[in-house]
Amino acid sequence: MKTVSENACFGGVQGVYAHASKATSTDMTFGLFLPEEAEDGPVPVLWYLSGLTCTHENAMVKAGAQCWAAEHGIALVFPDTSPRGDSVADDDAYDLGQGAGFYVNATQEPWAKHFKMWDYVTDELPNLIDANFAIDPERQSIMGHSMGGHGALTMAMGLPGHFRSVSAFAPICNPTASDWGRKQLTAYLGEQENAWEPHDATLLMQKAGFDGPILIDTGTNDQFGDLLKTESLATAIAMRRQQATIRLQPGYDHSYFFVSTFIEEHIAFHADALYA
Repeated sequence: MKTVSENACFGGVQGVYAHASKATSTDMTFGLFLPEEAEDGPVPVLWYLSGLTCTHENAMVKAGAQCWAAEHGIALVFPDTSPRGDSVADDDAYDLGQGAGFYVNATQEPWAKHFKMWDYVTDELPNLIDANFAIDPERQSIMGHSMGGHGALTMAMGLPGHFRSVSAFAPICNPTASDWGRKQLTAYLGEQENAWEPHDATLLMQKAGFDGPILIDTGTNDQFGDLLKTESLATAIAMRRQQATIRLQPGYDHSYFFVSTFIEEHIAFHADALYA
C-alpha cells in the first residue's frame, strides 16, 4: 500500500492510499478519514459508496462528512466506484464501465476480468484497512449516494450481521425495473434475471429485509426520480414492517448540495447504531 496524501482534518487525518488489488487485478485508490480518537485505539467505521462517474474523491471533498465524523469519533472510508486503467474495459456511456461498477462481481465479457467491486468493497478493502489502520471491524455501518446508495442497501441486506445500520441519499432502489439497472445488470451479469436479484434492494427487502435501522433521503426535485424507483422500496418496507425512515426532502435534487445538507443527520444516525 502506498500513501498518496495525508492531510490534517478536524483533528484527525484525511488520507488517500493506493494498492494493488487482487479482486480487480488493477491498482485501486481509496480515501480514509481517521478521527483523533484513532490515535488511542480502534474506532468504528462508516463506509461511503459513491455514485455514477465518481471516484473516491467526490464525497471526500464535497460531502462535508469529516466534520461530523470527527464529532462522533468515526472513521470514514471512501472507495472508488470501479477499477480503472488503460487495460480495463470501458464504454462510451457514462453509466457503464469505468466509474460505473454498480458494486457487483461481473461474470460477462469484457467486464469479468476486472469488475469485481462486490468482493473489493466487502472483503479485500476491509481486510486491508483492518490490517493497517486503527478501526474496529466489529462496528461497521454503510451509506451511499445514487448508485452507491444501491450498493449500500444491497450489501447491508446481502451480508446479514455485517453492518449495524445503513443509509442512502437518492438510492437506485429497484434496478431490475429501471433503466438505471437493467442495462448494467445485463452487461455485467448476463440476461438471466435471477442473477440480478441479489443486487436489487426492493427484492432483497421483500425477501429478507435488514436486521437494523435504515435511513433514506431523496429530493422531490431529483432529476433522476423516475429511475430511482423510491416508491417500490417504500412499498416493500411497509409490507415487511421494516425499521426504516424514508424522507422526501422538498426542493432538493440529486447533487452534492443535497448530500451535504443532510450528511450531519446521516452520520448522527449511524453513530447511534455504532455506539449502541
